[in-house]
Amino acid sequence: MLVQRSLLRSCLTRFLSPTRAMSTNLPESKIPIFTTVAEMRKWRSLAFAKNQSVGFVATMGALHEGHMTLVTRSLRENDLTVLSIFVNPAQFAPHEDLATYPRTLPSDLELLSEQVRPVPTTSNHAVSASPTPETHVRTPLAVFLPSVPEMYPSGISQDRSVQRGTFVEIAGYGSEMEGKSRPGFFRGVATVVTKLFNIVQPTHTYFGQKDIQQALLLRRMCRDLLLSHPTPENLHIVPTMRDSADHLALSSRNAYLSAAERPFATVLHRALSAAQTAWDAGEAKGECLRKAAALVESIQENAVKEGVVVKMDYVEMNGAEEFEVLGDKEVKSGRGGVLLSGAVWVGKTRLIDNFVLGDANRTIVC
Repeated sequence: MLVQRSLLRSCLTRFLSPTRAMSTNLPESKIPIFTTVAEMRKWRSLAFAKNQSVGFVATMGALHEGHMTLVTRSLRENDLTVLSIFVNPAQFAPHEDLATYPRTLPSDLELLSEQVRPVPTTSNHAVSASPTPETHVRTPLAVFLPSVPEMYPSGISQDRSVQRGTFVEIAGYGSEMEGKSRPGFFRGVATVVTKLFNIVQPTHTYFGQKDIQQALLLRRMCRDLLLSHPTPENLHIVPTMRDSADHLALSSRNAYLSAAERPFATVLHRALSAAQTAWDAGEAKGECLRKAAALVESIQENAVKEGVVVKMDYVEMNGAEEFEVLGDKEVKSGRGGVLLSGAVWVGKTRLIDNFVLGDANRTIVC
């Protein structure tokens, strides 16, 4: 049945123009906030009706400039953008930091409002917030803020042994790198991202390189499950944003670092840089990793003097397709892409980082 143009315009104005949060329990916001699947799907159906492209940025909140880079790119490349904020219980093991993960919704919304302002437009494809086309504005960003019961109607436990229901698992590819240190992590990620893709139906989606294995696994998931929103080609991996002073990868968990710990948080980036320099010089894999480990050890000694504990979880070189641990021959050739990645503990904060070595960097991170 055809929808009258005036009715469609009215609905679009309501759901896509600057507005109050959709729940009175939420902070005041210039950006539309949707808290239910039904609201989000109605928003998306109206965008479909206007033939508007939708970019998507999935987050757990505690937003920083790295997230804003993803949002900015999405706004540039799409008519509309959705940013989700959801701390997903299924990707936290029982001993991990679900309860203490930073939750900073008011400042998140303030940061988004500063970055995204209503812009004038006369495009026929734009969303009208005024009956006069020449002067109307649009807010091209919406926030999806679901609750745990909304995303897991049957409930969810952090204990995998008692979980019941449907989950998405990318078998055979998630047991190395982060998967080796955090068993079950990618099962939780793949499940919640599948749900989010199903709800938002994005044209394009954007993930940061800092979580390179996660992003590449999700790209594979899109391919294996024959997803059209997004297609694998439209899942974009954006270069890691770093602190301009010391190159620490921006992360929500950086907020855990104490003043004494913060100077030592660059240990992983420095270790990976040492390994990359050795790789660039044509040295064997073992020597690359030895130099990374030696740098970590030297920083550990200095950290102890300041009462700070630094502990290496892993530094490894893996293939970019199947994440297998690479041998010397594969590392030297760089064919198919080499992921130089690692994780360290600085105090009680676990930090991750990675470099993509060789020419594959141009095709993987794009």
